[in-house]
Amino acid sequence: MPIHYEQDSDHIVLITIDRPEARNALDMYHFRDLAAAWRKFKNDDDAWVAIITGVGDAFMAGADLKTYIPQITKLSNEIQAGGVKEIDGCRLSDGTYAVLRGTDIYKPIIAAVNGPCVAGGMEMLGGVDIRIATPNASFGVMEPKRGLFAGGGTTVRLPRQLAFPAAMEFLLTAERFPARRALELGLLNEIVDEAELLPKAREWAKRITANAPIAVQATKESVLRGLSVSMDEAYGIEMELAGRVFSSEDAKEGPAAFAEKREPRWTGR
Repeated sequence: MPIHYEQDSDHIVLITIDRPEARNALDMYHFRDLAAAWRKFKNDDDAWVAIITGVGDAFMAGADLKTYIPQITKLSNEIQAGGVKEIDGCRLSDGTYAVLRGTDIYKPIIAAVNGPCVAGGMEMLGGVDIRIATPNASFGVMEPKRGLFAGGGTTVRLPRQLAFPAAMEFLLTAERFPARRALELGLLNEIVDEAELLPKAREWAKRITANAPIAVQATKESVLRGLSVSMDEAYGIEMELAGRVFSSEDAKEGPAAFAEKREPRWTGR
């Protein structure tokens, strides 16, 4: 199976893109499976943090254009002709969901970038919260260099996540940036040696799972929903989510554990 989904006892999910023969570029069926992995993570209350990585010397190169374009065209035609929403479990929306565009996943996601992260890989990175890379990783919004357009969320998310000049350097030059430059521009949290990549990603994940999952997810939800509305509306969202968190069992457990000088036992309720 080219998209691997593994969950450990620490509430951490590892999603691995395993298609090294295509440098982890995805066809229609791999987009379907990656989208399914994200949905599984979103809907599993026992999954608190996800790590996404690739095998071999590439992270994700987006769509495999040699196969994906003919496949998606055929799928679109068959769906329209047959009046159905999917064929072989594939939907037209799988591509955008796979790159985390409009998914409303409020659980933290960590990218362990082990090589080139371009096209759809860069689109997906925009939906990730913590980004760790190896020194040989590279990043680029290279669609304009081929006369194409990055329509998977990059032109919307990147200017909201980086300083405007840094975002426009990525978007307008359509060049590939080495990991060190990406770190300087604010795209990454950290660069580590290849052997340390997954251990470091798990270390980040455990730092997050040490906190109450309801509070963590509400915090991410407040940030993402608040970015798309006015300040007054964002404050309303914040108060709504605060009420949800303060009425939870974990909001009682946290202060109790502090008073009793012990580690909290989070239930996610």
